[in-house]
Amino acid sequence: MIDLAADPVLGLGLVAFALLLLALPAAFWFLSAGRASPLPRVLVATANLCLTAQLLLRWWDSGHFPISNLYESLCFLAWGCTLTQLLVERAWPSPVVPAAATPMALGCVAFASFALPGQLQEASPLVPALRSSWLVMHVSVIMLSYAALLIGSLLSVAVLFTDRENLLELRGSSIGTGSFRQAQLATPESGETTLQPTIFRSSEELDGLSYRTITVGFLLLSVGLVSGAVWANEAWGSWWSWDPKETWAFITWLVYAAYLHTRLVRGWQGRKPALVAAAGLVVIAVCYIGVNLLGIGLHSYGWFFGGEA
Repeated sequence: MIDLAADPVLGLGLVAFALLLLALPAAFWFLSAGRASPLPRVLVATANLCLTAQLLLRWWDSGHFPISNLYESLCFLAWGCTLTQLLVERAWPSPVVPAAATPMALGCVAFASFALPGQLQEASPLVPALRSSWLVMHVSVIMLSYAALLIGSLLSVAVLFTDRENLLELRGSSIGTGSFRQAQLATPESGETTLQPTIFRSSEELDGLSYRTITVGFLLLSVGLVSGAVWANEAWGSWWSWDPKETWAFITWLVYAAYLHTRLVRGWQGRKPALVAAAGLVVIAVCYIGVNLLGIGLHSYGWFFGGEA
């Protein structure tokens, strides 16, 4: 048992894990009941506050942005995922959103708290190449882009399982359903028209929300790649070195660029682009977790085959 007073950083991580663990069954309970409830949102918001306090404490103790090892990186990603989830729920308070999005943050905190060895959970000094003002800019933007892309992709996956018995015919544009209205005759005799709101199904709302969330994540990823190239040129004299992490980040960018291409150019909506977004989940997993745990490249935190970078 970790003493909260002795190690508040790890303790706050466990508290966030407990809150998310409670939020997950609550989310599925209200999803099965077919109604929204503030309980999962309150639990996720409290977990987000715990993660915020945890990152600030680690920043204060270590004296640098808390991204020096895989533990801090996972906690920051969980913080970004919970923040994105809360923003999406604010746009559309549906029981589908916490049921689809909460497992990602819970998995990040669980992996960080229980799967990583102790040496990767402790604060460590930054290597000389990371002692730059670009650290906060590049890493925070990249991690927030991953959070938005992951949550958006999970919402896209939820589209595949929502309203499966009905033919999915979206009535909005690829930009989102927005405040779509349709005109109807008030009375056949008068010839007057009235504007009435169109009621969208869950799959249609999810499709629009996932598209908008992935768009934000893609823009952040683009900014992160550019800032990383500038930083690499300052640190190593090369804009791009085809490091494994750089290569997989570029592959991630290509996958989501293909997703946006199918939406904007090909006009795909619903289940077809959702399959592309689902592939993006796998690519991010390889880019973020796979490269790190194998201990290869300049961006690796190491675990199986190497020490910390």
